[in-house]
Amino acid sequence: MTIDSVLFALPSVIMLIDMLCRKVIHTVGPKYAVKYHTAAESALSHCYRSCLELLVENGLESIAMGCIYTEAKNYPREPAAHVAIRTVRRFLEKQKDKITAVVFCTISSTDTEIYKRLLPLYFPRDKQEEEIASLKLPADVGDENGEPIIDERKIRIKTLPAEAANSKYAVPVPADIPLSGSGLTRRRNSKLDSYLDPSFMSIIKDPDLRRKEQWEKSAQAKKGFNFAKLLGFGDLGGPALSAAEEYSLHQRYLAKANSLNLSEIAEMKIIYRGGVDSEGRPIMVVVGAHFLLRCLDLERFILYVVKEFEPLIQKPYSIVYFHSAASLQVQPDLGFMKRLQQMLGRKHQRNLQAIYVLHPTLGLRTAILALQLLVDGDVWKKVVYVDRLMQLFRYVPREQLTIPDFVFQHDLEVNGGKGIIVDPRTKHVYQRPSG
Repeated sequence: MTIDSVLFALPSVIMLIDMLCRKVIHTVGPKYAVKYHTAAESALSHCYRSCLELLVENGLESIAMGCIYTEAKNYPREPAAHVAIRTVRRFLEKQKDKITAVVFCTISSTDTEIYKRLLPLYFPRDKQEEEIASLKLPADVGDENGEPIIDERKIRIKTLPAEAANSKYAVPVPADIPLSGSGLTRRRNSKLDSYLDPSFMSIIKDPDLRRKEQWEKSAQAKKGFNFAKLLGFGDLGGPALSAAEEYSLHQRYLAKANSLNLSEIAEMKIIYRGGVDSEGRPIMVVVGAHFLLRCLDLERFILYVVKEFEPLIQKPYSIVYFHSAASLQVQPDLGFMKRLQQMLGRKHQRNLQAIYVLHPTLGLRTAILALQLLVDGDVWKKVVYVDRLMQLFRYVPREQLTIPDFVFQHDLEVNGGKGIIVDPRTKHVYQRPSG
Protein backbone atom coordinates (compact mmCIF):
# COMPACT_ATOMS: atom_id res chain seq x y z
CA MET A 1 0.00 0.00 0.00
CA THR A 2 1.25 3.46 -0.85
CA ILE A 3 0.45 6.67 0.97
CA ASP A 4 -1.31 7.96 -2.14
CA SER A 5 -3.89 5.20 -1.85
CA VAL A 6 -4.97 6.26 1.64
CA LEU A 7 -8.23 8.19 1.58
CA PHE A 8 -8.40 11.65 3.15
CA ALA A 9 -9.00 11.52 6.94
CA LEU A 10 -9.35 7.68 6.86
CA PRO A 11 -6.13 6.33 8.39
CA SER A 12 -4.79 2.85 7.78
CA VAL A 13 -2.41 0.65 9.78
CA ILE A 14 0.71 -0.95 8.27
CA MET A 15 2.70 -3.71 10.00
CA LEU A 16 6.47 -3.25 10.26
CA ILE A 17 9.34 -5.71 10.58
CA ASP A 18 12.75 -4.99 12.16
CA MET A 19 11.70 -1.52 13.21
CA LEU A 20 11.64 0.16 16.60
CA CYS A 21 7.89 0.76 16.32
CA ARG A 22 5.38 -2.07 15.79
CA LYS A 23 3.00 -0.33 13.38
CA VAL A 24 2.65 2.83 11.30
CA ILE A 25 -0.65 4.67 10.88
CA HIS A 26 -0.97 6.62 7.63
CA THR A 27 -3.45 9.45 7.17
CA VAL A 28 -3.88 12.35 4.75
CA GLY A 29 -4.46 15.85 6.11
CA PRO A 30 -6.80 18.44 4.56
CA LYS A 31 -5.91 21.30 2.27
CA TYR A 32 -6.50 24.72 3.78
CA ALA A 33 -8.31 27.74 2.40
CA VAL A 34 -9.52 30.72 4.43
CA LYS A 35 -12.94 30.44 2.80
CA TYR A 36 -13.34 26.88 4.17
CA HIS A 37 -11.61 27.39 7.51
CA THR A 38 -14.26 25.56 9.59
CA ALA A 39 -14.35 22.56 7.23
CA ALA A 40 -10.54 22.26 7.28
CA GLU A 41 -10.51 22.52 11.08
CA SER A 42 -13.12 19.76 11.43
CA ALA A 43 -11.27 17.53 8.94
CA LEU A 44 -7.92 17.98 10.69
CA SER A 45 -9.49 17.16 14.05
CA HIS A 46 -11.00 14.02 12.51
CA CYS A 47 -7.56 12.96 11.21
CA TYR A 48 -6.03 13.05 14.68
CA ARG A 49 -9.01 11.42 16.37
CA SER A 50 -9.17 8.60 13.79
CA CYS A 51 -5.48 7.81 14.34
CA LEU A 52 -6.08 7.57 18.09
CA GLU A 53 -9.12 5.36 17.56
CA LEU A 54 -7.04 2.98 15.42
CA LEU A 55 -4.41 2.98 18.15
CA VAL A 56 -6.93 1.70 20.69
CA GLU A 57 -8.54 -0.75 18.26
CA ASN A 58 -5.18 -2.40 17.57
CA GLY A 59 -4.34 -2.78 21.25
CA LEU A 60 -1.48 -0.29 21.15
CA GLU A 61 -0.73 1.99 24.09
CA SER A 62 1.58 4.73 22.79
CA ILE A 63 1.92 6.80 19.65
CA ALA A 64 4.29 9.40 18.20
CA MET A 65 2.40 11.87 16.02
CA GLY A 66 3.93 14.22 13.49
CA CYS A 67 2.31 17.40 12.19
CA ILE A 68 -0.41 16.07 9.88
CA TYR A 69 -0.84 19.58 8.52
CA THR A 70 1.93 20.42 6.05
CA GLU A 71 3.15 23.69 4.60
CA ALA A 72 2.41 22.32 1.13
CA LYS A 73 -1.30 22.37 2.06
CA ASN A 74 -1.14 25.96 3.39
CA TYR A 75 -2.53 25.16 6.85
CA PRO A 76 -1.53 27.91 9.35
CA ARG A 77 0.81 26.42 11.96
CA GLU A 78 -0.56 27.77 15.23
CA PRO A 79 -4.31 27.22 14.58
CA ALA A 80 -3.47 23.68 13.44
CA ALA A 81 -1.49 23.03 16.62
CA HIS A 82 -4.50 24.14 18.68
CA VAL A 83 -6.67 21.62 16.82
CA ALA A 84 -4.14 18.80 17.25
CA ILE A 85 -3.57 19.33 20.97
CA ARG A 86 -7.20 19.85 21.94
CA THR A 87 -8.30 16.77 19.93
CA VAL A 88 -5.76 14.63 21.76
CA ARG A 89 -6.85 16.15 25.07
CA ARG A 90 -10.52 15.36 24.40
CA PHE A 91 -9.69 11.78 23.37
CA LEU A 92 -7.56 11.16 26.46
CA GLU A 93 -10.41 12.38 28.66
CA LYS A 94 -12.38 9.33 27.46
CA GLN A 95 -9.62 6.76 26.85
CA LYS A 96 -6.92 7.70 29.37
CA ASP A 97 -6.81 4.15 30.81
CA LYS A 98 -5.95 2.64 27.40
CA ILE A 99 -3.16 5.03 26.33
CA THR A 100 0.11 5.50 28.20
CA ALA A 101 1.84 8.13 26.04
CA VAL A 102 1.22 10.51 23.14
CA VAL A 103 4.33 12.19 21.72
CA PHE A 104 4.12 15.20 19.40
CA CYS A 105 7.01 15.14 16.90
CA THR A 106 8.11 18.36 15.20
CA ILE A 107 10.70 18.88 12.48
CA SER A 108 11.09 22.67 12.66
CA SER A 109 12.00 25.08 15.43
CA THR A 110 8.85 27.09 14.70
CA ASP A 111 6.57 24.13 15.40
CA THR A 112 8.61 23.20 18.46
CA GLU A 113 8.17 26.67 19.97
CA ILE A 114 4.44 26.63 19.21
CA TYR A 115 3.94 23.27 20.95
CA LYS A 116 6.06 24.31 23.93
CA ARG A 117 3.83 27.34 24.35
CA LEU A 118 0.46 25.67 23.76
CA LEU A 119 0.85 22.30 25.50
CA PRO A 120 0.75 23.77 29.05
CA LEU A 121 -2.55 25.48 28.17
CA TYR A 122 -4.27 22.17 27.40
CA PHE A 123 -2.24 20.01 29.81
CA PRO A 124 -1.44 22.27 32.81
CA ARG A 125 0.91 20.67 35.31
CA ASP A 126 0.21 22.87 38.33
CA LYS A 127 -2.12 25.57 39.65
CA GLN A 128 -0.08 28.38 38.13
CA GLU A 129 -0.34 26.89 34.64
CA GLU A 130 -4.08 26.35 35.20
CA GLU A 131 -4.51 30.05 35.95
CA ILE A 132 -2.51 31.01 32.86
CA ALA A 133 -4.53 28.58 30.74
CA SER A 134 -7.81 30.10 31.92
CA LEU A 135 -6.64 33.47 30.59
CA LYS A 136 -4.94 32.40 27.36
CA LEU A 137 -7.07 29.53 26.06
CA PRO A 138 -9.15 30.54 23.01
CA ALA A 139 -12.89 30.91 23.44
CA ASP A 140 -13.60 27.94 21.16
CA VAL A 141 -11.90 24.78 22.47
CA GLY A 142 -14.16 22.49 20.50
CA ASP A 143 -16.86 20.01 21.44
CA GLU A 144 -16.41 16.71 23.29
CA ASN A 145 -14.31 15.44 20.36
CA GLY A 146 -12.29 18.64 19.86
CA GLU A 147 -14.11 19.66 16.68
CA PRO A 148 -15.20 23.31 16.27
CA ILE A 149 -18.60 24.27 17.65
CA ILE A 150 -20.94 26.00 15.25
CA ASP A 151 -23.90 27.53 17.09
CA GLU A 152 -25.97 27.79 13.93
CA ARG A 153 -25.87 24.01 13.51
CA LYS A 154 -26.92 23.09 17.03
CA ILE A 155 -30.17 21.21 17.47
CA ARG A 156 -31.86 21.90 20.78
CA ILE A 157 -33.82 18.88 22.02
CA LYS A 158 -35.97 19.07 25.10
CA THR A 159 -35.95 16.23 27.61
CA LEU A 160 -39.11 14.12 27.72
CA PRO A 161 -41.68 15.71 30.02
CA ALA A 162 -43.99 13.85 32.32
CA GLU A 163 -47.19 12.59 30.72
CA ALA A 164 -49.69 15.42 30.74
CA ALA A 165 -52.48 12.86 30.80
CA ASN A 166 -51.54 11.86 34.37
CA SER A 167 -52.38 15.33 35.65
CA LYS A 168 -55.96 15.84 36.80
CA TYR A 169 -55.51 19.55 36.09
CA ALA A 170 -54.71 19.05 32.44
CA VAL A 171 -56.01 21.91 30.32
CA PRO A 172 -58.28 20.77 27.47
CA VAL A 173 -57.14 21.75 24.00
CA PRO A 174 -59.19 22.13 20.86
CA ALA A 175 -59.22 19.13 18.56
CA ASP A 176 -58.60 21.14 15.42
CA ILE A 177 -56.48 24.23 14.81
CA PRO A 178 -57.23 26.35 11.74
CA LEU A 179 -54.28 27.07 9.48
CA SER A 180 -53.84 30.77 8.82
CA GLY A 181 -54.63 31.93 5.32
CA SER A 182 -56.60 28.82 4.35
CA GLY A 183 -59.81 26.98 5.13
CA LEU A 184 -57.95 23.83 6.14
CA THR A 185 -57.43 22.59 9.67
CA ARG A 186 -54.61 20.63 11.30
CA ARG A 187 -55.37 17.81 13.68
CA ARG A 188 -54.08 18.63 17.15
CA ASN A 189 -52.06 15.93 18.89
CA SER A 190 -51.73 16.95 22.53
CA LYS A 191 -49.26 14.17 23.32
CA LEU A 192 -46.97 15.20 20.43
CA ASP A 193 -47.30 18.90 21.25
CA SER A 194 -46.12 18.26 24.82
CA TYR A 195 -42.73 17.25 23.44
CA LEU A 196 -42.21 20.40 21.37
CA ASP A 197 -39.42 22.67 22.59
CA PRO A 198 -40.37 26.37 22.23
CA SER A 199 -36.69 27.34 21.87
CA PHE A 200 -36.35 24.88 18.99
CA MET A 201 -39.55 26.04 17.34
CA SER A 202 -38.25 29.64 17.47
CA ILE A 203 -34.86 28.71 16.00
CA ILE A 204 -32.45 31.55 15.15
CA LYS A 205 -32.54 33.02 11.70
CA ASP A 206 -30.75 31.45 8.81
CA PRO A 207 -27.17 32.87 8.66
CA ASP A 208 -27.56 33.78 5.00
CA LEU A 209 -30.72 35.72 5.83
CA ARG A 210 -28.93 37.56 8.65
CA ARG A 211 -26.08 38.52 6.34
CA LYS A 212 -28.57 39.75 3.76
CA GLU A 213 -30.21 41.93 6.41
CA GLN A 214 -26.80 43.33 7.38
CA TRP A 215 -26.02 44.22 3.78
CA GLU A 216 -29.40 45.91 3.45
CA LYS A 217 -28.77 47.91 6.64
CA SER A 218 -25.32 48.86 5.40
CA ALA A 219 -26.71 49.97 2.03
CA GLN A 220 -29.45 51.94 3.75
CA ALA A 221 -26.91 53.63 6.02
CA LYS A 222 -24.79 54.66 3.04
CA LYS A 223 -27.82 56.18 1.32
CA GLY A 224 -28.86 58.12 4.39
CA PHE A 225 -27.34 61.19 6.02
CA ASN A 226 -23.83 60.38 7.27
CA PHE A 227 -22.80 63.00 9.81
CA ALA A 228 -19.28 61.57 10.27
CA LYS A 229 -18.61 61.52 6.53
CA LEU A 230 -19.85 65.09 6.24
CA LEU A 231 -17.24 66.16 8.80
CA GLY A 232 -14.51 64.30 6.89
CA PHE A 233 -14.14 61.43 9.37
CA GLY A 234 -14.95 58.66 6.87
CA ASP A 235 -17.83 56.25 6.43
CA LEU A 236 -19.16 54.94 9.78
CA GLY A 237 -22.50 53.76 8.41
CA GLY A 238 -21.83 50.00 8.54
CA PRO A 239 -24.03 47.88 10.85
CA ALA A 240 -22.75 46.77 14.24
CA LEU A 241 -21.54 43.17 14.55
CA SER A 242 -22.60 40.72 17.24
CA ALA A 243 -20.02 39.13 19.54
CA ALA A 244 -20.17 35.86 17.56
CA GLU A 245 -19.73 37.68 14.25
CA GLU A 246 -16.75 39.67 15.55
CA TYR A 247 -15.15 36.47 16.86
CA SER A 248 -15.66 34.68 13.54
CA LEU A 249 -14.24 37.66 11.63
CA HIS A 250 -11.22 37.84 13.94
CA GLN A 251 -10.49 34.11 13.60
CA ARG A 252 -10.66 34.22 9.80
CA TYR A 253 -8.25 37.15 9.59
CA LEU A 254 -5.91 35.59 12.17
CA ALA A 255 -5.77 32.32 10.26
CA LYS A 256 -5.04 34.17 7.02
CA ALA A 257 -2.38 36.35 8.69
CA ASN A 258 -0.59 33.31 10.09
CA SER A 259 -0.42 31.80 6.61
CA LEU A 260 1.21 34.84 4.96
CA ASN A 261 4.66 36.41 4.97
CA LEU A 262 4.10 40.02 6.11
CA SER A 263 7.76 40.96 6.58
CA GLU A 264 7.45 44.08 4.40
CA ILE A 265 4.88 45.48 6.85
CA ALA A 266 7.10 44.62 9.83
CA GLU A 267 10.05 46.46 8.26
CA MET A 268 8.04 49.71 8.19
CA LYS A 269 8.03 49.72 12.03
CA ILE A 270 4.50 51.13 12.23
CA ILE A 271 3.73 48.89 15.19
CA TYR A 272 6.13 46.85 17.32
CA ARG A 273 6.31 45.30 20.76
CA GLY A 274 7.66 47.30 23.67
CA GLY A 275 8.35 46.26 27.24
CA VAL A 276 5.90 46.85 30.10
CA ASP A 277 4.34 49.96 31.59
CA SER A 278 4.59 51.08 35.21
CA GLU A 279 1.77 48.66 36.11
CA GLY A 280 3.61 45.70 34.60
CA ARG A 281 1.30 45.44 31.58
CA PRO A 282 2.83 44.62 28.16
CA ILE A 283 2.73 47.48 25.66
CA MET A 284 2.40 47.83 21.90
CA VAL A 285 4.10 50.84 20.31
CA VAL A 286 2.48 52.61 17.34
CA VAL A 287 4.41 55.23 15.32
CA GLY A 288 2.08 57.52 13.39
CA ALA A 289 4.77 59.08 11.18
CA HIS A 290 5.69 55.63 9.82
CA PHE A 291 2.15 55.10 8.54
CA LEU A 292 2.79 55.89 4.88
CA LEU A 293 -0.70 55.52 3.46
CA ARG A 294 0.36 56.02 -0.16
CA CYS A 295 2.74 53.05 -0.22
CA LEU A 296 0.91 50.74 2.19
CA ASP A 297 -1.43 47.86 1.37
CA LEU A 298 -4.15 48.44 3.97
CA GLU A 299 -5.50 44.89 3.76
CA ARG A 300 -2.09 43.37 4.50
CA PHE A 301 -1.54 45.97 7.23
CA ILE A 302 -4.78 44.88 8.93
CA LEU A 303 -3.64 41.24 8.77
CA TYR A 304 -0.31 42.21 10.34
CA VAL A 305 -2.03 44.16 13.13
CA VAL A 306 -4.32 41.23 13.96
CA LYS A 307 -1.33 38.87 14.04
CA GLU A 308 0.88 41.12 16.20
CA PHE A 309 -1.85 42.06 18.67
CA GLU A 310 -3.04 38.48 19.20
CA PRO A 311 -0.54 37.56 21.98
CA LEU A 312 -1.21 40.85 23.80
CA ILE A 313 -5.01 40.95 23.80
CA GLN A 314 -5.25 37.73 25.82
CA LYS A 315 -4.57 39.72 29.00
CA PRO A 316 -4.49 43.39 30.14
CA TYR A 317 -2.17 45.53 28.01
CA SER A 318 -1.52 49.14 26.96
CA ILE A 319 -0.73 51.05 23.76
CA VAL A 320 1.81 53.86 23.33
CA TYR A 321 1.14 56.02 20.27
CA PHE A 322 3.78 58.47 19.00
CA HIS A 323 1.94 61.20 17.10
CA SER A 324 5.19 63.15 16.71
CA ALA A 325 5.34 64.60 13.16
CA ALA A 326 2.48 62.30 12.13
CA SER A 327 0.38 65.26 10.99
CA LEU A 328 2.75 65.54 8.01
CA GLN A 329 1.41 62.19 6.68
CA VAL A 330 -2.08 61.31 5.43
CA GLN A 331 -3.77 59.39 8.25
CA PRO A 332 -6.55 56.74 8.02
CA ASP A 333 -10.12 57.90 8.60
CA LEU A 334 -12.50 56.81 11.36
CA GLY A 335 -14.17 54.26 9.12
CA PHE A 336 -10.87 52.40 8.87
CA MET A 337 -10.39 52.60 12.66
CA LYS A 338 -13.86 51.16 13.24
CA ARG A 339 -13.15 48.26 10.90
CA LEU A 340 -9.78 47.59 12.53
CA GLN A 341 -11.40 47.54 15.95
CA GLN A 342 -13.94 44.97 14.75
CA MET A 343 -11.11 42.80 13.40
CA LEU A 344 -9.33 42.78 16.76
CA GLY A 345 -12.49 41.61 18.51
CA ARG A 346 -14.04 42.24 21.90
CA LYS A 347 -11.22 40.65 23.88
CA HIS A 348 -9.04 43.56 22.69
CA GLN A 349 -11.66 46.06 23.85
CA ARG A 350 -11.98 44.37 27.24
CA ASN A 351 -8.27 43.95 28.00
CA LEU A 352 -7.01 47.28 26.65
CA GLN A 353 -6.26 49.36 29.76
CA ALA A 354 -4.79 52.61 28.40
CA ILE A 355 -3.73 54.39 25.19
CA TYR A 356 -0.89 56.85 25.87
CA VAL A 357 -0.82 59.48 23.10
CA LEU A 358 2.41 61.49 22.88
CA HIS A 359 2.41 64.96 21.23
CA PRO A 360 -1.30 65.12 20.38
CA THR A 361 -2.48 67.84 18.01
CA LEU A 362 -5.83 69.59 17.93
CA GLY A 363 -6.82 67.54 14.90
CA LEU A 364 -6.01 64.28 16.66
CA ARG A 365 -7.94 65.29 19.78
CA THR A 366 -10.94 66.09 17.57
CA ALA A 367 -10.68 62.72 15.80
CA ILE A 368 -10.49 60.85 19.13
CA LEU A 369 -13.52 62.76 20.40
CA ALA A 370 -15.37 61.63 17.27
CA LEU A 371 -14.27 58.03 17.95
CA GLN A 372 -15.66 58.31 21.47
CA LEU A 373 -18.99 59.62 20.22
CA LEU A 374 -19.44 57.66 17.00
CA VAL A 375 -17.49 54.40 17.31
CA ASP A 376 -16.84 53.14 20.84
CA GLY A 377 -16.84 55.37 23.90
CA ASP A 378 -15.62 52.63 26.28
CA VAL A 379 -12.39 52.05 24.34
CA TRP A 380 -11.49 55.58 23.32
CA LYS A 381 -12.15 57.06 26.76
CA LYS A 382 -9.03 55.17 27.85
CA VAL A 383 -6.86 57.67 25.95
CA VAL A 384 -4.29 59.53 28.08
CA TYR A 385 -2.81 62.63 26.41
CA VAL A 386 0.90 63.23 27.06
CA ASP A 387 2.59 66.44 25.86
CA ARG A 388 6.20 65.70 26.85
CA LEU A 389 8.47 62.68 26.86
CA MET A 390 9.20 63.14 30.55
CA GLN A 391 5.47 62.87 31.27
CA LEU A 392 5.29 59.66 29.24
CA PHE A 393 8.07 58.12 31.32
CA ARG A 394 5.84 58.42 34.38
CA TYR A 395 3.54 55.85 32.76
CA VAL A 396 6.11 53.80 30.85
CA PRO A 397 9.76 53.60 32.03
CA ARG A 398 12.30 54.86 29.48
CA GLU A 399 14.15 51.51 29.31
CA GLN A 400 10.91 49.76 28.25
CA LEU A 401 10.59 51.78 25.03
CA THR A 402 12.42 51.88 21.72
CA ILE A 403 11.90 55.48 20.58
CA PRO A 404 12.73 56.73 17.05
CA ASP A 405 15.23 59.61 16.87
CA PHE A 406 12.77 62.03 15.29
CA VAL A 407 10.51 61.73 18.36
CA PHE A 408 13.30 63.20 20.53
CA GLN A 409 13.86 65.93 17.93
CA HIS A 410 10.15 66.73 17.77
CA ASP A 411 9.92 66.90 21.55
CA LEU A 412 12.78 69.38 21.64
CA GLU A 413 11.23 71.51 18.89
CA VAL A 414 7.75 71.56 20.43
CA ASN A 415 8.75 71.98 24.07
CA GLY A 416 11.99 73.87 23.50
CA GLY A 417 14.02 71.36 25.49
CA LYS A 418 12.57 72.72 28.72
CA GLY A 419 13.37 70.53 31.67
CA ILE A 420 15.13 67.72 29.80
CA ILE A 421 18.56 66.79 28.47
CA VAL A 422 18.96 64.14 25.75
CA ASP A 423 22.23 62.18 25.57
CA PRO A 424 22.99 62.15 21.78
CA ARG A 425 24.91 58.88 22.06
CA THR A 426 22.64 56.71 24.21
CA LYS A 427 19.36 58.62 23.57
CA HIS A 428 18.69 58.58 27.33
CA VAL A 429 16.60 61.45 28.65
CA TYR A 430 17.55 63.20 31.87
CA GLN A 431 15.79 65.84 33.95
CA ARG A 432 17.58 69.19 33.71
CA PRO A 433 18.81 70.22 37.18
CA SER A 434 17.02 73.27 38.56
CA GLY A 435 18.89 76.50 39.22
